[in-house]
Amino acid sequence: MGKKRIEFLRGTLDMLILTALSHEELHGYAVAERIKLVSKDVLEIDEGSLYPALQRMLARGWIRARWGTSENNRKARYYKLTAEGRRQLQDEVSSFERLANAIFRVVRSGG
Repeated sequence: MGKKRIEFLRGTLDMLILTALSHEELHGYAVAERIKLVSKDVLEIDEGSLYPALQRMLARGWIRARWGTSENNRKARYYKLTAEGRRQLQDEVSSFERLANAIFRVVRSGG
């Protein structure tokens, strides 16, 4: 049986990326790999979603970026959470928890 693709809820991608960056500075590919690893291969973020999200977060001041050299000696852009990004992450997690709890209540009640 093949893997079933799981779609992200609106806003969830930003929360996942901010969470990955809350631990350490990472380049884009490493952000996607961290999320995939921690989710045990359930969540995969493709480049077509990841890099526009990173650009959006840069524009909003949630992250900063610098150029550096990756583990495999390639030029890479490294991203780091800002203080505003940490506040945004807290807001996103709080909102997500409220939403998830509401969904679970409906599902567990049988409708």
